[in-house]
Amino acid sequence: MSVNTAHANKGVLIYAGEQIILYCEHVTMHLSKEIGGGGLHGNKTGRLYLTSHRIIFTNSSDKDPLHSFAAPFFALSKVELEQPVFGANYIKGNVKGQPQGGFDNKVVEFRLTFKHGGAIEFGQAMLRVASMASRHMSPSFRDCPPPYTAPSQPYGPAPPPAYAPPTAGYYGWVPPTQAFPARPPPDGVYAYDAPPPYPGVDGMVGFVNPNQTAGAAGAGAVGFTNGLSSADLKAQEAAQSASAPAYCDPNQPNYAYVPPPAYNEQPPPYDAGAYKKNN
Repeated sequence: MSVNTAHANKGVLIYAGEQIILYCEHVTMHLSKEIGGGGLHGNKTGRLYLTSHRIIFTNSSDKDPLHSFAAPFFALSKVELEQPVFGANYIKGNVKGQPQGGFDNKVVEFRLTFKHGGAIEFGQAMLRVASMASRHMSPSFRDCPPPYTAPSQPYGPAPPPAYAPPTAGYYGWVPPTQAFPARPPPDGVYAYDAPPPYPGVDGMVGFVNPNQTAGAAGAGAVGFTNGLSSADLKAQEAAQSASAPAYCDPNQPNYAYVPPPAYNEQPPPYDAGAYKKNN
């Protein structure tokens, strides 16, 4: 996860090629105190984005210390869709900080409450996208995540394809845009020149794992469509043959678990000094 790294000019900041699948306003995010002091924890109200690679929350208040919060799918765990008798439906779960990301593998609890409805639809879509994205992850990297590093490329306004998913959906699954018809404002989406450093729904991203020794797996070079070992390709093929999301327990329909694979996002520079100061 990362904090205050996925916003720009009062909008959202994404990677080149990353697509916004669902967009929702008037969402309240609650973060537990493990995220640190300085006003980062507690309730925040703003906009929520489900992208092809992660979930992103941006705060409506520019005076709040928490401006944005981003969590790649591999960092999520114990995600539950709650439907209380009294009160609004909500999504809750855990998100884990990544190596050198400023949180030293801390686990933070989060809760997403949808004031205008849509929690169940958003949660189910999030789990479905996370399941599809996980099929492109190399099993050899699950125990060896790359460290947190920030991209050096500049950013600018995102091209129109970043604002909405393909009309045909992904692998036959069409996002519930009828429940979330709104789209981000035209001047509210910015993108890096750099592609995402970890795989998304389409699995078309590759990078070099700095933790892997030279000579192993092609000197550490791994691509999520090209460059996988034969064992990894077989594992990916087997995963892709599954027709249902991998994280739903039929005995507990409102409970889902997203196992943390091993990729790390590389959003804008993290101000470690500010984090220590807030603590």
